[in-house]
Amino acid sequence: MFRAVAHLPANHQLGTPFDTIVLAHDERRLRRKLLTLRSGAEVMVDFPQTVTLDHRGALQLDDGRLIEIAAAAELLYEVRGRDPAHLVRLAWHIGNRHTAAQLEENRILIKRDHVLKTMLEGLNASVSNVTEPFFAEHGAYHSHADAGHALLQR
Repeated sequence: MFRAVAHLPANHQLGTPFDTIVLAHDERRLRRKLLTLRSGAEVMVDFPQTVTLDHRGALQLDDGRLIEIAAAAELLYEVRGRDPAHLVRLAWHIGNRHTAAQLEENRILIKRDHVLKTMLEGLNASVSNVTEPFFAEHGAYHSHADAGHALLQR
């Protein structure tokens, strides 16, 4: 079993990974977990605090080797509004239900949930099934240890 000692951002340029791990959105936020690589090998992640692993970032092993992190394709809804103002209102309703969302200029992506789909269609949203990697926004409570955190600003 391998042991990860660091996580590197997507632009690290510290070498060529020898293996890859594919993780869904929720799986990329972790502190301590045993993960299975594409090859079937296992890596133990045990960091002092919770981290969010970047798509195309890497885990650095105790022997210096790298494992690439890839975002898994997930079953999502693509939500579109009639116009930008309508899309903003749809985003408010999604956020009011504390639902993870990937916000883009012309669409919102959320994990598939038939109750949310019914609500959004009732608000005249266009809701389509898509399968792609999910990069939801991190909420205001994402990391309390960060000196720039909203709750620490005065």
